[in-house]
Amino acid sequence: PGSVSAAFQEYLQHLGLQDFPCGLGSWNKSRCNARRSPRAQPAGLEEAWPPGEETPEVLLELLRDQHSPWALPSDCSPHAQRLREVVVLAPELLHGSRVSQLVKSLRILDKGVEEVDEGLLQFQQLEELIVSANHISRVTSAHLPRTLKVLELCYNDVGDLQDLCAQPPPELQHLGLGYNKLCGPSQEKHLTVDFWPNLVSLDLSFNSLTDLLGLVSQLTTLQNLRILLLQGNPLSLIPAYRGFLVDSLPKLSILDDIYIWPEERQQFQGLAGQPELIRSEARLVVSIGEMKGLPNPEDFQQLELGSEGPLIACSYYVTYEF
Repeated sequence: PGSVSAAFQEYLQHLGLQDFPCGLGSWNKSRCNARRSPRAQPAGLEEAWPPGEETPEVLLELLRDQHSPWALPSDCSPHAQRLREVVVLAPELLHGSRVSQLVKSLRILDKGVEEVDEGLLQFQQLEELIVSANHISRVTSAHLPRTLKVLELCYNDVGDLQDLCAQPPPELQHLGLGYNKLCGPSQEKHLTVDFWPNLVSLDLSFNSLTDLLGLVSQLTTLQNLRILLLQGNPLSLIPAYRGFLVDSLPKLSILDDIYIWPEERQQFQGLAGQPELIRSEARLVVSIGEMKGLPNPEDFQQLELGSEGPLIACSYYVTYEF
């Protein structure tokens, strides 16, 4: 599937919502017809089920019993199980796009998705959208439900935040952009309170951000920010990196998955007022312990001493890519 909506439809087929014991069929036909044409049930009488049909309790048991052939695999999410149970109780929800209105959490991982399409707006109750490990390079904020609180886009190809920040969900609390293609300094301007007034957690790890001072100047506007991940960016190689962030963002609780204790904050106190300590360069020491698969130059030197033939010279070089 190329879009989130297409991946969701494929997911629904995987859940078997149209098939027994979910959906609408001979196993619950009279019950669904009764809902369309309600009739008063005489007081004191239990509802009678026609032969060949099953009660909702029996159908739910078929879904919940781990030994049942209709049970979901153990690695399926609780949301998937609840969705199947809701459809058993109200199979009429399968008509149109009513199922999507029940979904609060949507996880589509490694499905080849390339587009967050407009069809996502039919998820009117969606609070969590996780579409990591796909091929998404651009996210249009107009296609995101306004109810969204968690947006996870890790392991994609996002290189620009302009479209995402045009009309971002106002209640968003977590934004995950780790392992993408963000590079500064043009992206820092999109990480302010003007776009993310309620942001608590921000993951920018393993991108190509280089401007630590510029980034910090924008992040200081996020008054609710408590969790920040920046590891894996070139700027994290700066010697004063952690201390400068800890002192610049006094409300931060966790930096790069490490809790900030009061003793550490006291240790780095005053560092935010010394931006001259932040150099735009880093020193990296690379040690090569052993190289395999190359001829030993000493073998050629021994041959040269008593050789009357032509001399052979070999040289090698190592290339590092950053």
